[in-house]
Amino acid sequence: MNSKQYSRVYEPNLHLKLGMKIWIQMFAELIQHRELIWRLFLRNLLATYQQSLLGYLWIMITPLVAIGTFVLLNRIGILNIGQTDVPYPLFALLGLTTWQLLSTGIVAGSNSLTSAGALISKINFPREVLIVATMAQTIFEFLIKFLFILILCGVFKYMPPPGIVYFPLAIVPIFILTIGLSLIFSLINGIFRDTANILNLMMTFSLFLTPVLYPVPADKIYYFRLNPLTALVNAPRDLLVYGHIQQPMDFLISTGISFLIFLLAWRVFHLVETKIPERL
Repeated sequence: MNSKQYSRVYEPNLHLKLGMKIWIQMFAELIQHRELIWRLFLRNLLATYQQSLLGYLWIMITPLVAIGTFVLLNRIGILNIGQTDVPYPLFALLGLTTWQLLSTGIVAGSNSLTSAGALISKINFPREVLIVATMAQTIFEFLIKFLFILILCGVFKYMPPPGIVYFPLAIVPIFILTIGLSLIFSLINGIFRDTANILNLMMTFSLFLTPVLYPVPADKIYYFRLNPLTALVNAPRDLLVYGHIQQPMDFLISTGISFLIFLLAWRVFHLVETKIPERL
């Protein structure tokens, strides 16, 4: 344990104050509790996979089943996916891996407070820690899937362009958006416990409205550009397929929206976190 302890000077209604001081305080609290975040991440990871029959293989089973279903429907003529610039399994896995960072993260994040009710009532710590620990597990699963994508590139003898080095930067906006939405929906779930079920339905519906498993038809691109998630899902895939982002302005706009949602959500969460134990 680090001998250096973080000291906090008490100020009345500190959480209500605006300006840079409160943001510095919020970041400092997260850094102070980094060991707790790590321990919660390990606990969640082991609880999810340790007693599972297939263990960590479940990380890949769900996306592979979804992709296999689309491939089957396309081959028997029920669904026309269209042409892709890389082998379809690679194209679909790229999109689904990015999408599941959002969908899995939001659903898991929305449950993070209610599933830790006993911990919240006994220990005083920033409640954001629970959201961040949940997102750490989502990132871990994302990295496993990305390694599989690189293996799949070798299987299909596909050499990604040099632009793939920017792939981690292209993931940041959707990661930030996921944390922001998780902060808000975790609060709502504390009041309405069926929020996670509604989110599951919403994410399933949104999956088909966003070009995750299919390319954007040329004559329908305008409608897809109205969906801010389109740019966030396509940008990482564009880097691996083309080496550059095809719609950079759309990506910048979606990035700005993501950071705005995150900052507003974190501020709201911090304002009401003292009331959380009363709701759990």
